[in-house]
Amino acid sequence: MRHRIPLAFLAALSLAPPTLAQETDDVPAIPASKPEQMADLSLDTLYDRLAVANERDADRLSDEIVDRWSKSGSDSLDLLLLRGRTAMVAQEYDRAVDHFSRLIAFDPGFAEGWNARATAHFALEEYGYALADLYNALQRQPRHFGALSGLAIIMESLDNEDGALDAYRAALAIHPHLEGAKDGVERLAEKVAGQPI
Repeated sequence: MRHRIPLAFLAALSLAPPTLAQETDDVPAIPASKPEQMADLSLDTLYDRLAVANERDADRLSDEIVDRWSKSGSDSLDLLLLRGRTAMVAQEYDRAVDHFSRLIAFDPGFAEGWNARATAHFALEEYGYALADLYNALQRQPRHFGALSGLAIIMESLDNEDGALDAYRAALAIHPHLEGAKDGVERLAEKVAGQPI
């Protein structure tokens, strides 16, 4: 039986265009009117800024990070990713798996291909396949907060509250404003703390 995918899981596929930057004590904010300046920042710098950003700037930073995750370096592979995402929006999950599988076959090192296919497998309630794909995504991109959030949702679906809580906390350590992850921690922390050892 297929079901609607939780919004937090779909955040991993963020189809929103990237916008812009952030501000910290030691690094000045990048003006919203200058998104090209964010393109000059390294991915490591974006992650560092995301960890300390306010909510508004965190959205901009995470959009830029997701946009970078989504670029394979090949127009053909990016097209396969787009086709798979389009199939996901149309709830054609088997077709999405096919597109993402072709993408992975061509470039198994591209973390976003694995993450995207995990989302399609989750929609098909193929949790084992989804977990395997998330493992592969995280091997290639350990700070993939979308994959960590997806992992938490699957673990929670499988009644592994300890594992889900760990994954939500790991996602929040990277992206403190990640939609759904804060709620997940609040929902599970008390339940897990009250469990017998």
